[in-house]
Amino acid sequence: MTQQKENIRSLTDAELLTFLKANKQQSFRAKQISSWIWDKGVGSFEAMNNLPEALRSSLAEHFFFDTLSAEQVQTAADGTTKTAWKLHDGLHIESVLIPGKERFTVCVSSQVGCKLGCLFCATASLGFKRNLSVGEIFEQVVKAKSEAEKRGGSLSNIVLMGMGEPLLNYENVLTAIARITAPEGMGMSPSRITLSTVGIAPQIKQLADDNVRFNLALSLHSAKEEVRKALMPIAKMYSLNELADSLKYFVAKTDTRPTFEYLLLKGVNDSLDDAKALAVYCRQFPVKINIIEYNENKFSDFQASDEKQRNSFVAFLESKNIIVNVRRSKGKEIAAACGQLAGQI
Repeated sequence: MTQQKENIRSLTDAELLTFLKANKQQSFRAKQISSWIWDKGVGSFEAMNNLPEALRSSLAEHFFFDTLSAEQVQTAADGTTKTAWKLHDGLHIESVLIPGKERFTVCVSSQVGCKLGCLFCATASLGFKRNLSVGEIFEQVVKAKSEAEKRGGSLSNIVLMGMGEPLLNYENVLTAIARITAPEGMGMSPSRITLSTVGIAPQIKQLADDNVRFNLALSLHSAKEEVRKALMPIAKMYSLNELADSLKYFVAKTDTRPTFEYLLLKGVNDSLDDAKALAVYCRQFPVKINIIEYNENKFSDFQASDEKQRNSFVAFLESKNIIVNVRRSKGKEIAAACGQLAGQI
């Protein structure tokens, strides 16, 4: 009977040490192996050239790497690059590398597909296949860092805003972030990482209890209960009041200002009355608002608000002393912008 191999990047440090001791290897090898995996970001045992050949063979016999294989790479005129990654089981995800001034941001997926069914999001068309592993989340960042450096820049920011809901893959997402930010890992600052959620209230409180130090963004899209429920089925489970309670708890425990992501949809949530409702909701806690332009996709019939309407919406919020940023989309022509990721190969 063939032995079932384990995913090496799903092992804890303690489990790796237990394996080494069981195979009569010195304990310091655990630190060497971890360095290869989480600091250097290798995807094979052969690359671990400071390990004895017998140990590398033993590792290969018992474990595998859940590596990503680039199936399709598309680059837009603005330099935004979308990569469709083939996973070890044949499924696909997408990540997006977004250029700035000599620095890059990577938009990372956390699930294959998504089960939440938001009406404006192309990923909803896929349904839900499975959660990504720690290694699959981590390697998207490793690949982005390598590509940014090839292009003469550096990877400065990570946003968990790709395919899937990060808080429904809580343990793997937080473990991946821990590996990315650990001094013995990639050593990135938590302040450079933003996790975006549709608003899973219990997990938002859990983030606070776990004392996270990364940034939290919440896809609000309406401060009117019925409008939000119509756009986002998850709103039927967690009301605006429940979300507010979870955010108050998060702010109190982490002293962190969350961000609301607000997608402006023509005739749906872009009126002055919608802006007033949003301003009232924002009185409950310190918050920033990112206004996002809708990026059309073949899976929905919504339209983007026109510029005049958007400017009026933003001006009203600013008149209420609310911090507002208008986020310009990049990579629209290759379906790499917000809400367009659908794993189409």
